[in-house]
Amino acid sequence: MTATPTELADAARRVRLRDLQMVADAGMGHIGGEFSVTDILVTLYLGVLNLEGGSERDRLILSKGHAAAALYATLAEAGLLEEAELASFTGPDSRLNGHPANTKVEWVEASTGPLGHGLPIAVGMALGARLDHSDRRTFVITGDGEMQEGSNWEALMIAAHHGLDRLTLIIDRNGLQQGARVVDTSDLEPLADKLRAFGCAVVEVDGHNHGELLEVLAAVPHEAGKPTAVIAHTHKGHPVSFMSDDPGWHHRVPSTDQVDLARMEIDR
Repeated sequence: MTATPTELADAARRVRLRDLQMVADAGMGHIGGEFSVTDILVTLYLGVLNLEGGSERDRLILSKGHAAAALYATLAEAGLLEEAELASFTGPDSRLNGHPANTKVEWVEASTGPLGHGLPIAVGMALGARLDHSDRRTFVITGDGEMQEGSNWEALMIAAHHGLDRLTLIIDRNGLQQGARVVDTSDLEPLADKLRAFGCAVVEVDGHNHGELLEVLAAVPHEAGKPTAVIAHTHKGHPVSFMSDDPGWHHRVPSTDQVDLARMEIDR
């Protein structure tokens, strides 16, 4: 499935509107981080990933599993989940948990939620593809606060050691984590230099620019024999004015008036 940047932007708008309604109806969700990662998810599912071929399909792990609503809404946009099922988000007996479970939803490649787990799993998947002599690619999305977890850096060492150039780490670099700014909690800088020191080919991109995302993600691998690390600069809550860059919107439900204002700003 391929789409133009304009088509991706339209799809991202629809995904955010669905996400907004899901969180409002459920009375729970991580809407700030969902909105920051939406453009990345939409670009991957509608413009980059090979979803055909059964076991030869590309793999995507959303390690920041608290952004599950954005993943489900994107799967619906890609025709991989019935849109009507989105209304069941976090409900009793729903498959659509607050964190994605691969035992419940076919296109969820790994159950995620505990931070620092997705990248190690993705490294195992990429190594498995190597052993299978397969060209399938493995993508994993982490938050930037999540990169404070040591398990991620251990995983990168293994990925570089084995030359897993079909593996791509995408860091949702919105600068915020639960309750605080990343820089005030445990500063990651110089992040690009650290990633290079751990053996990655590093690319920085505007994480809300679908043309840039499409160009960068479709070009993997960026260096033969090296995993790719994409630092995607984003804004938590984008593009909603009262949510944007506010750590208070990590886990919060908008009021009725806020839903109306957010819908208007998303739909401009």
